[in-house]
Amino acid sequence: QVQLVESGGGLVQPGGSLRLSCLASGFTVDYTTIAWFRQVPGKEREGVSCISNQNGNTVSADSVKGRFTISRDNAKNTVYLQMSSLKPEDTAVYYCAAGLFTRCRWAATDYRYWGQGTQVTVSS
Repeated sequence: QVQLVESGGGLVQPGGSLRLSCLASGFTVDYTTIAWFRQVPGKEREGVSCISNQNGNTVSADSVKGRFTISRDNAKNTVYLQMSSLKPEDTAVYYCAAGLFTRCRWAATDYRYWGQGTQVTVSS
């Protein structure tokens, strides 16, 4: 059974850091493209960062480039999102998603498997 479980969210002050984890089961992360999305109420789900199964290439949205880093630990079957220099506008529910394709995509509807989400709140 394919499952994705996110963890690591919470409340952090502006300028702070958090690391989100996405533990996968039922498949191996190094053979699957994994992306992090985020969503705030009333808005569409937004792609944040992605790591492809094709050479592990990574890509991030302009809004987080230089602040967020996606990585994976094949031994732990886990994908991480290291977030630094957090801003209030980063506040959202963060989801990891798995797609059965070789290159990163930003369309949420392309991803077949989703975690339950973890809340990140950036506030003083």
